Amino acid sequence: MNNFGDFGKVMQLMNAWNTFQQNHPKFPMFLKAVSSRGIKEDTIIEMAVTMPDGEKLETNLKITASDLALFEQFRNLQP
Repeated sequence: MNNFGDFGKVMQLMNAWNTFQQNHPKFPMFLKAVSSRGIKEDTIIEMAVTMPDGEKLETNLKITASDLALFEQFRNLQP
């Protein structure tokens, strides 16, 4: 395995994240506020996307115990 190549990919990702944060400074603050409170069962997550032509797509989901178990599995995958 080429660790130098992996390091290069990590650096690219970090640079992209830094650019994202500069372009959208409120979003990382929002994520931090949500994570500091923790997502619990019965939390409702709402999402809306407005397309360039003005069409708006919206949905929401109510977090279940199985969703929380899935999130925990993802957390455990991190090295």
